[in-house]
Amino acid sequence: MGPEATAATELFGERLPLAIRYATLLSTVGIEHGLIGPREAGRVWDRHLLNCAAVTDLLPGSARVVDVGSGAGLPGIVLALRRPDLRVDLVEPLQRRVNFLVMAVEQLGLSDSVRVHHGRAEEPAIREIVGRCEWVTARAVAPLARLVRWCLPLLTPGGRLLALKGRSAAEELRRDEIAIRRAGGTAGRVIECEIPGMDEPSRVIAIQRTALRKRKGTS
Repeated sequence: MGPEATAATELFGERLPLAIRYATLLSTVGIEHGLIGPREAGRVWDRHLLNCAAVTDLLPGSARVVDVGSGAGLPGIVLALRRPDLRVDLVEPLQRRVNFLVMAVEQLGLSDSVRVHHGRAEEPAIREIVGRCEWVTARAVAPLARLVRWCLPLLTPGGRLLALKGRSAAEELRRDEIAIRRAGGTAGRVIECEIPGMDEPSRVIAIQRTALRKRKGTS
C-alpha cells in the first residue's frame, strides 16, 4: 500500500468508499466540465482530497461551515465526507460548478448535511442565507486581502476563516496584514496540518473575526 492509500485509509476510515466515489467524479465529470484540469486526474488524492481532509482536524464537533468559492467542492465536500457531523454550506458563483456540486451532493448521499448556494459571498442575499456562522473555509479563491473582505462578514465575532494556502502562506499573511485588520480580522497565523505518511502538510491561514466596534454616537 502506497503513502497516498495509507493516508486516505487513515483520514477517511469507514467513509473511504464515499471518498473514492468523489475522486472518481472529479476525475471524470469534473474534468469533462472543466472543474479541474486534465493533468490533475493523477493527482486527485495528494493534491486535492488528502490536502483538504487534513483540515477537518481544526473543526469542532457539529460545526457549521461555509465554504466560499467551493468550485468542485474543495474543501467543502471533502469536509463533509470525512466528518458527517458537520453542516456545510457550499457557495459558488458559476452555474456549471453549481450543477456539478448539486449532482455530487446527491450522488454521495450528503443532502442532509450539505447545501449548495448559487452566488457570491459578498452578495447581501448570500450573506443573509449563510452568514452568522463560526467557520468559513476557502481554497484557491483569491489573494488574502480580497478574501477577508468577502469572508469575514459571514462570521460571528470570534468566528474563524480557514484559508487553505500553499508554501507561501506565511509570506502572504505578512503581506496582507494591514488589509486583514481593516477587514475586521486578527493578525492571523499559519497552521500546518499533517497528512499521515506524506511529506508535505496542508497549510492553513487562520484568521479570527474581531468583535464588532460600536460607531461613535451610538449607545
